[in-house]
Amino acid sequence: MCGMSQQPPVRSSPRRPSRPDASMSLLTNVMDHSLDEGYAEAAARKKEAGRSGLPKTLRAKLGLAAGLVLAAGVVTVGAAQARVAAPVVAKERQELIDRINRETDSADKLEGKVDSLRTEVGDIQHRALDQHGGKRGELVGVLSGAVAVHGPGVKLVVDDAKSAEIGGGTGPRESAGFSDTGRVRDRDMQRVVNGLWQSGAEAISINGERLTALSAIRAAGDAILVDNRPLVPPYTVLAVGDGQRLSTRFQNSPDGLYLHALQENFGIRTKISAEKNLELPAAPSVTVRTARPSNEKTEKGTK
Repeated sequence: MCGMSQQPPVRSSPRRPSRPDASMSLLTNVMDHSLDEGYAEAAARKKEAGRSGLPKTLRAKLGLAAGLVLAAGVVTVGAAQARVAAPVVAKERQELIDRINRETDSADKLEGKVDSLRTEVGDIQHRALDQHGGKRGELVGVLSGAVAVHGPGVKLVVDDAKSAEIGGGTGPRESAGFSDTGRVRDRDMQRVVNGLWQSGAEAISINGERLTALSAIRAAGDAILVDNRPLVPPYTVLAVGDGQRLSTRFQNSPDGLYLHALQENFGIRTKISAEKNLELPAAPSVTVRTARPSNEKTEKGTK
């Protein structure tokens, strides 16, 4: 009898017990992975943002928005204040305008009264000259500017340069310290008038203002005043005398050459012509403050 070899019995490894829901694997997968991967990532980013604060771009946008809101608030407040203050400013401005108009009207009335009184005084002086002076009194009236005159003479027009800007180069005005060398100044007109007197003029007027021995040519800012009356360019100078001779003598005089230099260097416009007949008005009033007739002194000495 053959003996049969005995093999040890094969032991099977113990099997892992299966899950009770093994037959429901699809439902298990759905329960375990209920969220999509994109949702999970978004949830993770949101959670991370909650720990570290807002993103930089979002913080910048929020800061810009806050700045715009603040600026809008400031502008709104300023507009509201301006709207409230506007009626007050308008009222004050209108009151100032009304006051200026009233003062201007008052000044015009006073000036008219002064002109009327000057005319009255001038008429009285003219009558006195006619009654007591005769031909001599008439001559005195002409030379003093107390009476209107007419006759041949010279017409000289002086005007600012077209640009009236600072000129270049050197000339008679540079040393005087003028900044606007293209504009006619009171000193220029003083030299013109003095040059005409020296050249033989018997009576002179500027823009209708008769000059006398007491007349003054001054400046008030950019304006030229003749006996405190403002003049505007062009300045028309009328001088009664021997027309052609007066014109030649003036242009060859130092003052005429000065005026020519202003024209050449700074563009000041001048025009001179001999006229057959000029009419000059009388001065508004001629007031003698100190001088007395010589016969009056003699009479007082005799007494």
